[in-house]
Amino acid sequence: MKVLYIGGTGEISYECVRASAAAGQDVTVFNRGRTVGERLPDGVRRVTGELNDATYRGLGRERFDVVCQFLAYEPTQIEADLEVFGGNTGQYLFISTASAYEKPPRAFRKLTEDVPLANPYWPYSQTKADMEATLFGWHAEGKLPVTVVRPSHTYRKKFPGTFVSGDDHVWRMLNDRPVVIHGDGFGHCDGSAGWTWTHASDFAKPFVRLLGNPKALGEAFHITRPDMFSWKEIFFEIARALGARPRFVYVPVETIVSFNPEWEGPLLGDKAWPTQFDLSKLTSVVGPFQCTVGLRIGAASVVPHYHQRAATYRPDPALHELIDRVADGWESEGHDPDQRPFRSHR
Repeated sequence: MKVLYIGGTGEISYECVRASAAAGQDVTVFNRGRTVGERLPDGVRRVTGELNDATYRGLGRERFDVVCQFLAYEPTQIEADLEVFGGNTGQYLFISTASAYEKPPRAFRKLTEDVPLANPYWPYSQTKADMEATLFGWHAEGKLPVTVVRPSHTYRKKFPGTFVSGDDHVWRMLNDRPVVIHGDGFGHCDGSAGWTWTHASDFAKPFVRLLGNPKALGEAFHITRPDMFSWKEIFFEIARALGARPRFVYVPVETIVSFNPEWEGPLLGDKAWPTQFDLSKLTSVVGPFQCTVGLRIGAASVVPHYHQRAATYRPDPALHELIDRVADGWESEGHDPDQRPFRSHR
């Protein structure tokens, strides 16, 4: 089976390429060739270019069995792909996002793929949902055979960001600055809200089984771990992996967003809501799979990648002063940070 990855060296796609190669698939990776230090598996062909340049358009003539589109974030990109790959591939697999599911959720429950895509808080999620609708329309018209995959928070080399990047949080942990952990959209403010944080190698296992799978055509699937961790647990394990002793401050999400409305998208549009996924549709198509990278091992695996980035990380003074104001303002109102020891058993 000939498989084309558009991307292939990113946070999620690299492990998918490795899994495809291990499964004996004939893999080609197309990207700009700018990622440093990512050695592709033996036998994987790399093609370098820009989206929709002459080299890219030429890929359509190779008639790949599967095209995995990891780099499309705007409608014009999938419109170009319809011209390039329409009629020239057996499956066009589009990477969407689980953050497109309805926000706020009607209740805390395991999410199925039937939950409406309606996120008024985050343009990124809205755009992905609109692109899904377009693609499924093309599938129904026989123009492009489509499968949609919706990752949630998936990692390989990066610690989880919330309203700021994971590297910003870690810099604060290591430099005696208060680390703000957001509350959830249901009014809890103690870091106990659950969140699904999936290692890319675990994501790749069922992903590869969707490739060339006729049962996947015309369908959408989310791929995640089956369980959740609390945000408190996630941040404590990161601190443990780094050997840090940070001061955590738990702040309501509405308070955080009041300091910067741009934080509404990643919080109220995504990470403020406890999230766990029903994987029954996925396993009915690909069979059972096991996630083997737990929280402690996963956090530790990111540490060397963080230290490589830390050499060139430059903290944004204005950003970190603003986060200090968020933490100090909440504490000045009489809310004490929770500094109790926390032990993970995962």
